[in-house]
Amino acid sequence: MSQCPLPDPEACWRAVLARDRAFDGVFVTGVLSTGIYCRPSCAARHPARANVRFYADGAQARAAGLRPCLRCHPDDMARDEAAVAGALTMIKEAQTPPTLAQLAEQAGYSPGHFQRVFTRATGLSPAAYGRALRQQRMAEGLSHAPSVTEAIHAAGYGAPSRFYAEADRLGMAPSAWRNGGAGVTIHWAQVATTLGPMLVAATDKGVCRLSFGEGREALESRFPKALLVEGGTVFEALLGQVVDAVEVPGRADHIPLDVAGTAFQEAVWRQLQAIPPGETRSYAQIAAAVGKPGAVRAAGSANGANAVAVLIPCHRVVRSDGSLGGYAWGLAIKQALLDRERGD
Repeated sequence: MSQCPLPDPEACWRAVLARDRAFDGVFVTGVLSTGIYCRPSCAARHPARANVRFYADGAQARAAGLRPCLRCHPDDMARDEAAVAGALTMIKEAQTPPTLAQLAEQAGYSPGHFQRVFTRATGLSPAAYGRALRQQRMAEGLSHAPSVTEAIHAAGYGAPSRFYAEADRLGMAPSAWRNGGAGVTIHWAQVATTLGPMLVAATDKGVCRLSFGEGREALESRFPKALLVEGGTVFEALLGQVVDAVEVPGRADHIPLDVAGTAFQEAVWRQLQAIPPGETRSYAQIAAAVGKPGAVRAAGSANGANAVAVLIPCHRVVRSDGSLGGYAWGLAIKQALLDRERGD
């Protein structure tokens, strides 16, 4: 009988003790003393560890002679997964974005309940997932579409005005995606920190790059056609906030960002921002949290695609065995950030 797809049973047990909803649907908890099996997040009193076994799904637990918990209804996860899968297909295939009511009706759920189920599974609301998907298609389409207008329609926007309304949150016009930042002004500075030289760059929407050991050349490579302006009065105030967030790492939610990625990448980044300072998560936990427990490597890649170190705290993700794993800016900086957050 196979165990749950996590590093080891003790990792499952830690998820149960934390009642971590991110692991609902990843495995079920069998309680031998009562003969039932539950979701990891079940609110029932925790059993003794010696009486617990973990199973990949309800079918395995039932084969072991256990019955589903009447409190947390673990088998409903299968229905939830089917509902989310159906919604993802509906969103991807629709010519116009389906409404929450339409998605919920297809699933047989109330709109409010379906919104919670979908967000828990993907890390994004249905509306946010649809926007991210259209933006991804738009970015890909601009590389080969004959015109911006055709790329807009091919991406699933009903009209150019719909695209431009959404594009405003990205901080760059569609030509910037195609032309390496053409028409965009980026203020930047390289400053000395206790972690070494740090590059900070921002558009008028927010920080678009934070890295260590890079300079103007790196920005020119990333945004070859943007107007790069060193310093600036308004930028200096933002720069001060960023330096403070690095020197005393913690929550950086107040600092505006100008980043965008695929739907999966944005879901991973949201999970990174949800990790409390001083805590860590494994790549497997992040993958499970976005509803893709088998996509551990993809979660690692999304982690590495983060363009604003510290502000989206990818340093808080470690390997399942507790070792640091990788970090684009060196393990010494990663360890220093973690030590500061823990007060070491």
